[in-house]
Amino acid sequence: MFKPSSKTIAAMTVGSLSLLLLAGCTTDGGVSTSASSTPTNGSSTVTESATPTPAASQSAAASASNATLPVVTGDKGKAPTISAPSGTPPTTLVTKDIYVGTGPAATASSTLTVQYTLMAWSTGKVVETSWTSAAATFPLSGVIAGWQQGIPGMKVGGRRLLVIPPDLGYGATGSGPIAANETLIFVVDVLAIK
Repeated sequence: MFKPSSKTIAAMTVGSLSLLLLAGCTTDGGVSTSASSTPTNGSSTVTESATPTPAASQSAAASASNATLPVVTGDKGKAPTISAPSGTPPTTLVTKDIYVGTGPAATASSTLTVQYTLMAWSTGKVVETSWTSAAATFPLSGVIAGWQQGIPGMKVGGRRLLVIPPDLGYGATGSGPIAANETLIFVVDVLAIK
């Protein structure tokens, strides 16, 4: 099983720990898109916050790469359904809130309990999901850079789509069932934050 557990945390760490600093926000049809400052590894992030509905608009990063992001549907507390993406994957981290949680927000030093589903962009196939086994608990500082940069700010009960380029994922070597240079699509539900 492939999940961010204590056994695989060391293998999953890519890049340095970074907190995102939001540089600016615009609003378009109820969707807020924020570009962040450039993290230390030279990548940038586009963040979308949407109302908790299955329908969502494409991000600036996806539009720039001629990509159609996957659509995430499903009720809170249940496994999500993810449509396959199309086009050239974005080269920067894309985050989109499907459901916004409540309470204190996750930080770089948080330990989280989450449910997640992982899809490979190249195949549009689900590679792994914790929904069929058990929730994963881990320190955020011990996982891939795409999670370290894309999870802070989430709250308990929140669901977020992360589209993670290879340089913030498993890079040129891949890991387990993840091919080299794969763009990762995660849907993460936060169950607890410590």
